[in-house]
Amino acid sequence: MTFEDWIGKISGWVWGPPLLILLVGTGIYLTFRIGFLQMRLLPYSLKLAFSKKQDKRSEGDISHFQALMTALAATVGTGNIAGVATAIFTGGPGAVFWMWITAFFGMATKYAEAVLAVKYRVEDKDGEMSGGPMYYLERGLGQKWLGVLFALFGAIAAFGIGNLVQSNSVASVVQSTFSVPTWVTGLVLTIFTALVLIGGIKSIGKVTALFVPVMAGFYLLAGLVVMILNFDLVPAAIGLIFNDAFTGEAVAGGALGTVIRMGVARGVFSNEAGLGSAPIAAAAAKTDLPGRQALVSMTQVFIDTIVICSITGITIVMGGLYTGDTTAADLTSATFGKFLGQSGSVIVAVGLLFFASSTIIGWSYYGEKCFSYLFSKNVIFYYRIAFVAAVFVGAISQLEIVWGVADVMNGLMAFPNLIGLLGLSGVVVVETRKILNTIKEEKKEDKSLSA
Repeated sequence: MTFEDWIGKISGWVWGPPLLILLVGTGIYLTFRIGFLQMRLLPYSLKLAFSKKQDKRSEGDISHFQALMTALAATVGTGNIAGVATAIFTGGPGAVFWMWITAFFGMATKYAEAVLAVKYRVEDKDGEMSGGPMYYLERGLGQKWLGVLFALFGAIAAFGIGNLVQSNSVASVVQSTFSVPTWVTGLVLTIFTALVLIGGIKSIGKVTALFVPVMAGFYLLAGLVVMILNFDLVPAAIGLIFNDAFTGEAVAGGALGTVIRMGVARGVFSNEAGLGSAPIAAAAAKTDLPGRQALVSMTQVFIDTIVICSITGITIVMGGLYTGDTTAADLTSATFGKFLGQSGSVIVAVGLLFFASSTIIGWSYYGEKCFSYLFSKNVIFYYRIAFVAAVFVGAISQLEIVWGVADVMNGLMAFPNLIGLLGLSGVVVVETRKILNTIKEEKKEDKSLSA
């Protein structure tokens, strides 16, 4: 058995039913503990996330919106296009429904992660904030060894899933669609990454605040155009998604377990709820209470999976190509091409280009914080040089083994993080009461002022 085969086996074990059940189970448990907060306060959370009014007096490095966009930059990626296609190709249309279910409970998980990230964050000698699972595992749970494990897995994953495989995906798409040599794409992407990383989190926050809304809006607009022009197909597609979610007859030959497993796995892969990456960005936000930023962070899962993945999923089901000869890798592109002609395939290629590029920027910050936790802030300069160099290497290399290793490290991050979330769930409940009371008081003040 080759090394690649061994990695594939390990990846299958790491991402097997135990982890998926633990991820979703944690989300369900936290949902009940915080009283279905993701349903009750979603409108308020979205308003808070996109509000221009920010509390500049609170401690932190970037705004609520910039922290959300940095986290979205890392998660809105190939999972939203290729991941959804794989879920439908393997599990059938019903997998989309289980992605939605995973996202609903994942919002509670993401909320809890952000609460703990802000609650236990630390300020370094330069006044910058550092936080995330490694800090709440050490300072909250009192288990530094778990924090070290998380940081180690996260540091490796940043170079793999957050860098090498992303630049490789970008270079491949640009070459196949626009006939641009991989080394040219690699060079441009390397320079872009270097320029952004020079300024640290404040620079990353500014770039992602501009970059992410534009790229997500571009892709969503294309998907909505397809739906509007073919509106007669939309009700049937949504109906098939719900019907197949409980029968599994469309593709998997009645294997309902495959439908559920693919929906849950791809949903988690897309929004990363429970993996522990996004709270690293949340910890840098300017906020007066952990719960306030947590409400903003919670919307990341909604935007990523409920909105963006749904556009991909419904469009693919409308196209009906998942039962033909089209491969999973080409399914999204072929579907958009069916409805919009050659321009549809170009739209998907451009979407992948921007999504994967943004993932590199978001994960650069995650990796930086993991490395500085393991060693010290003194390594950041050398880390950035290595990270930028890896972008070019990824663009011009064959990365089958790297994909496997990155996938394993990404999954392993979840285990220490979930232990922290479950062990500190009581802290999450206390902080939830604080933010709910604060919101009530603020509403009373607003009413008295308007009276």
